[in-house]
Amino acid sequence: MTITTVILMTDSHLSLLKLLQLSSPTLPVGAFAYSQGLESAIDSGIIKDSKALRVWLTDSLELSLKHVDLPIFFRLYHAWQNEDLNVVMQWNQILRAQRETNELRSEDHHLGLALARLLKDLDVTEAKALHKRNDLCFITLFTLAANKWNIDIQQAANGFVWSWLDNQIAAAIKLVPLGQTDGQKVLSDLLPKIPNIVEQSTLIEDDDIGASLPMMAILSAQHETQYSRLFRS
Repeated sequence: MTITTVILMTDSHLSLLKLLQLSSPTLPVGAFAYSQGLESAIDSGIIKDSKALRVWLTDSLELSLKHVDLPIFFRLYHAWQNEDLNVVMQWNQILRAQRETNELRSEDHHLGLALARLLKDLDVTEAKALHKRNDLCFITLFTLAANKWNIDIQQAANGFVWSWLDNQIAAAIKLVPLGQTDGQKVLSDLLPKIPNIVEQSTLIEDDDIGASLPMMAILSAQHETQYSRLFRS
């Protein structure tokens, strides 16, 4: 094995470790505090068991993340790569406009702001100019970190979706309630879908970006006034 090969392997391993850091549930951005309509769906009786949870999450992956979050994820990544802040903020605003309720916009803003502050403290220069904005989206900062830490775009997108899915299942375990093993079964069933969804999202043209999940939006709005809540609104 040559010295060059060793260096390349070390860089690859480091970028993987950075992706694990960025996707970790311990990342101090507060994602654990939100359920994205899931709590309201459980309170309304739409989700009562692991089977219903699997359907809910599959719909979210196929109908929302694939058509909104991921196509914009790739565009933001490339905009950061090209050091084009104007394009970054254009896609940030388009993504923000896709959040159909005050709850979803508030979540995206708080997570994005928290990640901007963290990246600033980790000496990511671009984050220093963004951490005081009131219109940031989480994916905007996630793709910035992925760029600065030399994380492959496909791996970064897969890591982002895994992080979202893991957080949703963690919320369901608390709310359904769902056992830890049942939660892992749902996760294992849905993991194989992630690479395909990520790949399919790369084929979506600019004019085709967008989706609406009316029931999720209604439940998210209802969650703002739900009598008893475990998660933030």
